[in-house]
Amino acid sequence: MRSFTTLDLQYAHRFYGFKGEAQYLHGHTGILTIEVEDTINSGVNMVFPCNEIKKIAWEVLQNFDHALILREDDPLLPAILGVYDAQGIKNGAPSNKQMGPAFKTELATAYPECRLVVTKETMTVEGMIKIVYALLKDKLNIAKITFTSGVNGASQEYGTAIQHSVQKEQDRCPLCGIALDENGACPKCGYKK
Repeated sequence: MRSFTTLDLQYAHRFYGFKGEAQYLHGHTGILTIEVEDTINSGVNMVFPCNEIKKIAWEVLQNFDHALILREDDPLLPAILGVYDAQGIKNGAPSNKQMGPAFKTELATAYPECRLVVTKETMTVEGMIKIVYALLKDKLNIAKITFTSGVNGASQEYGTAIQHSVQKEQDRCPLCGIALDENGACPKCGYKK
């Protein structure tokens, strides 16, 4: 069975090298849906608490919210960084509270202090799905990711561990559904097994 959550991401980007309207810097509201698959834990009656999916995902993905996303070869990139440097905000400003941990993958690098994500490929809805999966595949048992932005949308399904083998049932807190730690305690509410 699957649990899922959605996140809203406000961002600006452009399709460098493309023809038409997308070549101009413009903004979007993107809706990201992440589906997680697992067994239903007896006594808890849920696959995974949706607020925990959101918390795990948001820790990294907040770098995309209210951010500028540019391809690494876009000539706007050095210009933007030059302006940020001249303004004294390249290395962050006290008002910049929207920062997740910096990351670097094969597909993208986040510079949270600049509210900037630099991508290897053009940031399409399909590209965003690839980036999100690379960032979260080791943190969540992702079954499907869907991303819509304006009139564009895409989704990708993934083979999960539960589909390919018998997965050991995760002990979860019967009070809030969070996975118990190695000592049988809930890190959220303190319940002990």
